[in-house]
Amino acid sequence: MSWDSLALNKPGLFVTGTDTDVGKTVVSCGIAWALRHQRPGSAVGVCKPFASGCRKDRGGLVAADAEALAHFSDCRLPLDVINPVRYRAPLAPAVAAEQLGEPTDWDAIAHALTRLDTHSDAVIVEGVGGLMVPLDPAVPSRTVLDLAAHLDYPVLVVARSGLGTLNHTAMTVALLKVRGLRVAGVVMNGYAADEAMAMADDPSRGSNRNWLRKLTGAPRRRRRAAGRPQAGRPRRRPDRPRHPRRARRHRLVELGQAPGPTQARADGV
Repeated sequence: MSWDSLALNKPGLFVTGTDTDVGKTVVSCGIAWALRHQRPGSAVGVCKPFASGCRKDRGGLVAADAEALAHFSDCRLPLDVINPVRYRAPLAPAVAAEQLGEPTDWDAIAHALTRLDTHSDAVIVEGVGGLMVPLDPAVPSRTVLDLAAHLDYPVLVVARSGLGTLNHTAMTVALLKVRGLRVAGVVMNGYAADEAMAMADDPSRGSNRNWLRKLTGAPRRRRRAAGRPQAGRPRRRPDRPRHPRRARRHRLVELGQAPGPTQARADGV
């Protein structure tokens, strides 16, 4: 299976972030956990195609993010399927590959996604960093945005809750819309256990959520306090028909399996 001929059939969701360390893995794990418990017996596939900053183990490089995804999804496929491309250096994948003098193994990613698609009822794919992170030293312009577009899943954006998130999140959502991708929603991550105290230091935390709705048009979801991840049902405008080519990929979202914005406290991953 080659990257160019990749054909996936199961519904899926792509999780991206406004930056690195915003909590993409925490949110992806929460979605996987919710899917397993909403639909007992269902197989949830998870994939982080690229990971950097991996630790060296006896079996090779291992990403803690991939281990977490495997645990919360109960995905039984090998870690090298869940995370096919790994780098030791904590760098953008294209930079890490360039320093090693190695090509980006797109066929390994295609093979991993095909196996996950075959053995799963739904697939969650987590990106690396933000949308404009470069992935391939041979094609410097190929970014996470291109990866998301190739898969054509609805995209969930994970954002910070504090000052600066309006600009970063609005730009991320705008890029997705320009590329023709469906924005499943925005998760504001990193709320504090004592939010009142946090707002005293950063008053933007009290208004960012409402302003992000105004700026991005992201679907409104219910707010929730810290705790286990839950899933909500996004709204879709009745006057906006669904593109038939993307119908199967939208099922994961439209069956009430996509999360709403969460207030769960989580360290960035």
